[in-house]
Amino acid sequence: MVLTGISILAVRRVMLYFTARCPSRALLTGKTVIVTGANCGIGYQTALELARREARVILACRDLTKAQAAAKSISSLSRNEQVFAKKLDLASFASVRAFCKDVKISETKLDVLVNNAAVLNCPYALTEDGLETHMSVNHFGNVLLTDLLRDLLEKSESSRVVFVTSSLLKFGSVDFETVNSKEQYAKKKSYHNSKLWNMLYARELQNRVAANGNISVFCVSPGMVVTKLGRNSFLFNRYFQIFAFPVFVLLYSLYTLLVKTAKEGCQTIVHCAIAPEVEGQVDGYYRNFTKHPWFENAKDLELAKKVYDYSAKVTGM
Repeated sequence: MVLTGISILAVRRVMLYFTARCPSRALLTGKTVIVTGANCGIGYQTALELARREARVILACRDLTKAQAAAKSISSLSRNEQVFAKKLDLASFASVRAFCKDVKISETKLDVLVNNAAVLNCPYALTEDGLETHMSVNHFGNVLLTDLLRDLLEKSESSRVVFVTSSLLKFGSVDFETVNSKEQYAKKKSYHNSKLWNMLYARELQNRVAANGNISVFCVSPGMVVTKLGRNSFLFNRYFQIFAFPVFVLLYSLYTLLVKTAKEGCQTIVHCAIAPEVEGQVDGYYRNFTKHPWFENAKDLELAKKVYDYSAKVTGM
């Protein structure tokens, strides 16, 4: 029975490998893209796919040394010399502002911004700006980054902003009074909340840029993916791996059979970043190349406006 189950999962894994590919053959020749958190995982694979499609790619990462190594690797694999690394720490508004200032010196326009970087299951802590870490990195940093780069996005004939979110946002909520509360803090809940705020902000952002008509805002849920994002979970705890090694091997084997690789997980992100057929098709979020209805807790447009305005106040927009 166990062997049958494992065999089914193995077949599923092989099928996923061959079917999880962005169907669009569009190229990004002459276009500039920024991918945050691109030194590893989904961000790295997204940057690699876009570089292979002839884009000028900027890797925006907290660790510049790792970003430079990733840029060198991507450039070699894609045979694209237009791959660059710049420092960006989304937990610091000062870093976000410095990054955007640097980008505006080197770039005349921006065609695609992929807000991918995120943290998960972090212990409670406040950033230098006095914000809870999940909310700062996963949401407020993205808000400030997108706003400061908006003029470059508007200079492109047709630009796109892609928020990499999560289906776990359906467990999230909005409470302006407890955003940074230590007493109300829970690791998973804070992550869920940050991703819900992402989606609500993205909805209102789309409403506000619709008048210009050249910016499309997408929300993408890549699904469960094997990345370092889950490094703080019990499965990757070194004591669990040492003292419960047989259990770890079994669970990790099932984990890798059930979930996508980073290369597979990035494909819908790439699709929303490049595919001509999704141009302007933003009334919903995307999963597995298909547009889905908004989650119930992300349907309230009045709440979306409140999240947008609150985020603008916090970030000093």
